[in-house]
Amino acid sequence: MPSMAAPGSQQRWLLSLLLGAILLLSLTPSLRLLVEALSDLGLGNEAPLWRVLSSSRTWLALWHSVYTSVLGMLIALLLGGLFAFAITLTDVRGKGMLMFCFMLPMMIPPQVTALSWLQLFGPASPLLNSLGVAPALGSPQPLHSGEGIALLLGIQSAPLVFLALRTSLVALPRELVEAARISGARPFQVWWHTVLPLTRGGLVAGGAMAFVSNLGNFGIPAMLGIPAGYHVLPTLIYQRMAGFGTGVLAEMAVLSMLIGGLALAGVALQQRLMKRSRFGLIGHVGRAHDLSLGRWRGWVEAGLAALLAVLLVAPLLALVVGSLVPAMGVPLTIESATLEAYREMLGRQGVTRRALHNSLWLAGGAALTLMAVSLPLAYRLLRLPRRWQGLALGAIELPYALPGVVLAVACILLFVRPLPLVEVTLYGTLGLIFIAYLARFLMVGLKPVTASLAQLDPSLEEAAQLAGAGLWRRLSGIVLPLMAPALFAGGLLVFLIAVNELTVSALLWSAGNETLGVLVYTLDQGGDSVLASAVAVLVVAVVALMMLALSLLASRLPRGVIPWRN
Repeated sequence: MPSMAAPGSQQRWLLSLLLGAILLLSLTPSLRLLVEALSDLGLGNEAPLWRVLSSSRTWLALWHSVYTSVLGMLIALLLGGLFAFAITLTDVRGKGMLMFCFMLPMMIPPQVTALSWLQLFGPASPLLNSLGVAPALGSPQPLHSGEGIALLLGIQSAPLVFLALRTSLVALPRELVEAARISGARPFQVWWHTVLPLTRGGLVAGGAMAFVSNLGNFGIPAMLGIPAGYHVLPTLIYQRMAGFGTGVLAEMAVLSMLIGGLALAGVALQQRLMKRSRFGLIGHVGRAHDLSLGRWRGWVEAGLAALLAVLLVAPLLALVVGSLVPAMGVPLTIESATLEAYREMLGRQGVTRRALHNSLWLAGGAALTLMAVSLPLAYRLLRLPRRWQGLALGAIELPYALPGVVLAVACILLFVRPLPLVEVTLYGTLGLIFIAYLARFLMVGLKPVTASLAQLDPSLEEAAQLAGAGLWRRLSGIVLPLMAPALFAGGLLVFLIAVNELTVSALLWSAGNETLGVLVYTLDQGGDSVLASAVAVLVVAVVALMMLALSLLASRLPRGVIPWRN
């Protein structure tokens, strides 16, 4: 018996070492950031902390961050709540397509969202010029403002509200709704007096997620705010780093801690409000209530379709039109239509191939690595005591919950100097972006595997253990085949998010190490909006195809793994 126990003990130790390494990857950047932000406090007014806190630019950027994030959150609550209530509670048709289209903006990179809306409005809009309704030359671009930033932030984060509220709605006890209807209540009365009070927890959770997402968004405030001199904290950090390099890292650490503190405050407020909720929902998950809209159903369906046309179709159409004209401001006609931008970016511009190669390598490598570690990590996590399990999951979730710019600054602080012993420098290389991706997207790849593993019948593994199968044999022969769809879905989600990522890579890229997200941003900032539109159209096509591929896996996965499916 001792000889049989030793291998099992060693295997458990290996799993524990893996868990420790993952926690180190998740926690070390944040701890390094905290140490740097609090450094040199003995210098008094010359300490980085006091210099940052005494600057009027800091407080103005902080106010802009709060203003745009809160206003964007309110827009997200309005849009996400409208679609969640309509799709989940009523008998509207085409729910699958409506959900897919509404979720698409969340998966489209924010810089592409910003570019598509910039192509839609303003005197240089190719689409408006083609229709003959463009504003006069010299007219201001309405999106270059705090309200314009908040509008796009709200559209980008509205799917988060939709997901959180829908989770509450599908768990709403069906009997309560039916009792209200039998009592003669009209659909609006059922919603106002029964549904809304019971699902306020979902609204609170969705609003908090939207606020944190808006706070850390870089692409939209950068493309809309920087040209107008309207800075939020992430763009202030970016411009300071671009202007002064690593010489201001201590100050950037303080700014990053401000963003992180705001994000954590939003999460803490959400948890406090959630605890006040007196209702526990125990309905059957996934069952729609289908309140009959009667003669209003056609009008509601038309309204939802029209809203999607404004939020999604019109900006994407403007993006396509903007990629087919020779220059901004030129109307699209049979004579002016050209594919020159696509030929330039795909055939003659080496930077496109390089950015595509870098993005595919980084996203594919991160997806495969996280797929490899997710199963043993989830297996070990689910066997920890509940208290330690919660702490471990919290540590793993931290890099994803905090704004990406915070993680980027923390990674720079960790790796700006050569690694000890080996004297290898990661700063300015793809390796640093890869490490940041692993830390940030670990939770994305781990969540589907943890959900599937929790539903696995333990008797299968227990029978194999009684037959003498060791831990690795059980994992490879029993658990892995059953978890393969969840592993693949998690890897595909990581790839989908990472291949167009900008918030982290905006601070970590260097010449020759561009990614697709950085390429779209730098092309637009350099005045090559037509070329940027061509790349953005290709990015949207890839995102839509990958979402369709994930949808094909939905029937083999636990509920909730694919966000836009039931």
